[in-house]
Amino acid sequence: MENLTGFLRLAVLHKQNRTIPYDSFYRGAFKITQPVYLDNSGQPCFYLMNPGGGYVDGDQYRAEICLDEDAHMLLTTQSSTKIYKTLKRPVVQETVITLKKGSFLEYIPDPIIAYQHARYRQQTVVKMERGASLVYAEIITPGWSPDGEWFRYDWLQLKTQVYLDEELVLFDHLKLCPGESAMKGLGMLEGYTHVGSMIVIGERATDSFFERLSDVLERSTFPVKIGLSMLTEPGFTLRVLSSSTQDIEKVFEACQQMIREQWFDRKPISLRKY
Repeated sequence: MENLTGFLRLAVLHKQNRTIPYDSFYRGAFKITQPVYLDNSGQPCFYLMNPGGGYVDGDQYRAEICLDEDAHMLLTTQSSTKIYKTLKRPVVQETVITLKKGSFLEYIPDPIIAYQHARYRQQTVVKMERGASLVYAEIITPGWSPDGEWFRYDWLQLKTQVYLDEELVLFDHLKLCPGESAMKGLGMLEGYTHVGSMIVIGERATDSFFERLSDVLERSTFPVKIGLSMLTEPGFTLRVLSSSTQDIEKVFEACQQMIREQWFDRKPISLRKY
């Protein structure tokens, strides 16, 4: 841990009809806010922050998030994750999430923005007990470059593993290498510039809920391409291609709102920060 640029640990528990933190620790260029309760449900919202403004050559970050039984939490970021030039060593971000029975985590960070010559490796491991629920999202956006062209970053690699009662139920590996392929070509982004992924796992992700969500997304008029797939365990994955971060966010927001309303009888929450 001594070699990490930033380290963060957050653990929460359910007590007297609300979720509260019982272990909050951070060091280096990684911070977390005090809990903010956005409604009367007792679910806190925490904001992750990088006070340095972005990730640079050789940065290494690790976050450990734990929700005890029946704890509910909304986790987001203060702003986008900016990956700058990394000519010597790639930026590494590791996250370990533990969800106990009855817990519910909504992890909706702002986009990852990769600038010219950026190299970024992200590893996320989620360990769930049966009865827990998860909404996990991420968006990748190509950053500005001096010549005005898209996709000037070197490569991005994002691996996500989800274990349910210690059994691997999902492994998602997304690697984007602009120098090795036509990013807008067939089998890649297919004419789009932005890509978003959402993973939803929980016992309430029934066939009927999946069909209702499919109907809502089919009727939407967002200028995006959507892929929706069920998992072998109750849950699904959502992949969105677009030319706008905001359009992907609208799709994710529609999905998140359905989950909040139909799974937990809660009102929609907007995470807009601008």
